[in-house]
Amino acid sequence: MEVRIGIKHSPRELSFETESTADEVRALIEDAVAKESALVALADVKGRQYLVDTESIAYIELGGEGGRKVGFIS
Repeated sequence: MEVRIGIKHSPRELSFETESTADEVRALIEDAVAKESALVALADVKGRQYLVDTESIAYIELGGEGGRKVGFIS
């Protein structure tokens, strides 16, 4: 699944693919915000970890199954 996180005061967003479901990612972030944690930890399909400051999150987009498209799209 593709996850895109908008960061306050930044023109770029954090985008990565994860093996977690949308419900799992949502629960992690909601739990971190509810407990007023400084950071939330997320991991991508390649094993990289992302630590995101919970106060800097502007929005989170949880997409469907991410798969790379190959070829030309008409």
